[in-house]
Amino acid sequence: MLLIRNIGELILFETEAAPMLNTAGLRRITDAYVTIEDGRIVALGADADCVALEWFDVVDAGGGCVVPGLVDFHTHTVFAGTREHEFVMRIEGRSYAEVAEAGGGIRTTVKSVREASEDELVALALPRLARMLSYGVTTVEIKSGYGLSVDGELKMLRAAKRLGELQPIEIVGTYLAAHTVPAEFSDRREAYLDLVCSDELMGTVVDEGLAEFCDVFTERTAFSIDESRRVLLAGKERGLIPRLHADQITQIGASRLAAEVGAMSADHLETIDDGGIEAMKAAGVVGGLLPGCSWYLGVEQAPARKMIDAGLPVALATDFNPGSSVVESLPLCMNIACTQMKMTPAECLIGATANAAAAINRGGRLGAIREGMQADLVILDVPNLERWMYEAGRNCVRTVIKNGVVVHDCDGTGIGD
Repeated sequence: MLLIRNIGELILFETEAAPMLNTAGLRRITDAYVTIEDGRIVALGADADCVALEWFDVVDAGGGCVVPGLVDFHTHTVFAGTREHEFVMRIEGRSYAEVAEAGGGIRTTVKSVREASEDELVALALPRLARMLSYGVTTVEIKSGYGLSVDGELKMLRAAKRLGELQPIEIVGTYLAAHTVPAEFSDRREAYLDLVCSDELMGTVVDEGLAEFCDVFTERTAFSIDESRRVLLAGKERGLIPRLHADQITQIGASRLAAEVGAMSADHLETIDDGGIEAMKAAGVVGGLLPGCSWYLGVEQAPARKMIDAGLPVALATDFNPGSSVVESLPLCMNIACTQMKMTPAECLIGATANAAAAINRGGRLGAIREGMQADLVILDVPNLERWMYEAGRNCVRTVIKNGVVVHDCDGTGIGD
């Protein structure tokens, strides 16, 4: 058994509903403890009520705040190559769409991924995940979408699956072959969609258990509403849960499509309108917000306050990728959500934990500190949640616990006291 004592502030989500619509279910206990057995939280409360038995392994939180393990529900962590030249192009005034039209963007990374082996993709991703773990992230979703061929897409998803076996972070796979149309199919869009939905590709993904979700980049420069619907429904028939890149650059009705197909989440939403908000709310679709992407591209953020005030649950992720969000730190994205989207620290924590877990169908197990939940916890070296968001310029994470096991301890102390 593991006992965490001397917790300055323990952040609980008392409601079992996920996603959470507001902060009403959030509660704070000062001077607290948590007991963990067999990977589950079995007891918690005021430290004065704790009975420490001699066989407990004790972690001293040092008066720090303890929060649920963070869930980064939208990433592209498996990739090869870099695109810093595009970073400079955007600084000089070119838009993301203009960079893509000039031959850059996703297709640049596709070339690098196709040239890399599965082993190389794994080796490149491992240090990225180690850094994400150090920021308090205990679960990461990883998409394909840079292979855009049978071999390339399967290679990416197999690499992601292996990563789940090689390091502590829980990995969730998403099939995103409908990311863009590869160059060799530029004048044969229908043939590429046939391949995306084929037994050879989508069928193999399902047969090997490489993904739980099917995603599409629904945008004027990528896939239309009708094309996206075709892919998402084909995936749904095979048991892949729909998710969308929606309303990022232009408004073509992607958020409404997410509601129509019963998507688990629709992500980006920078251009969402009132109709899209209402449709997603009615259908129970989580609004996935990616503040690091808009910040990195220097464009307007999604209207988070409008969505929250309308009763649409929102989640936060990094969108970590080599082109539009080279940001591994989910806490940084939470700070951006505070400063640029006017979300409160409590709303950001819910968005990066309970609601993020709900966006990848894990709301009943992850994303909250509550008796019976999986023991994914983060011990901070600051006394409260607000201080964490306030100190944006440094990593405030001291210790990370995944499934009841200490998997990261920045100073090597606190166990066995």
